[in-house]
Amino acid sequence: MLSASAWAAEMKIGFVDTDRILRESAPAQRAGKKLEKEFDNRRQELQKLSAQGKNLQAQMDRPGVSDSDRKAKERDLIRLNQDFQRMQRELNEDLNARRNEELAGIQERVNGAIQQIANNEKYDLILQEAAWRNPRIDITDKVLRLLSEK
Repeated sequence: MLSASAWAAEMKIGFVDTDRILRESAPAQRAGKKLEKEFDNRRQELQKLSAQGKNLQAQMDRPGVSDSDRKAKERDLIRLNQDFQRMQRELNEDLNARRNEELAGIQERVNGAIQQIANNEKYDLILQEAAWRNPRIDITDKVLRLLSEK
């Protein structure tokens, strides 16, 4: 039993806060800006459709609108709403797929940085998830610095 505790005392263990890396790292921030730029046009299209819907609703709510005009505007509003929902769903699906692609690339770079630190500093074990950890074993700042250098 003493040899097991002596062995454990000699182990060098580190911890990396993956959520913090994905929030604060330079690659994650660049990916966020890239995705925002990539999907900005589609978001603007959705905003235009939303504005058209509000405008159409306001036209229907005006006093003196004939029943035939009201019914035509209701049909247009239903069609517009369906288009809006379809476009929003497609945007969300595409954004999630691209976000997952970007996160996979970032995770690969993070793992490479962790492995480099582990090799250079002779770590025996580096964890990325734990219920609790002592702040003295947290090497997240080292990983963030290494990622910002690349």
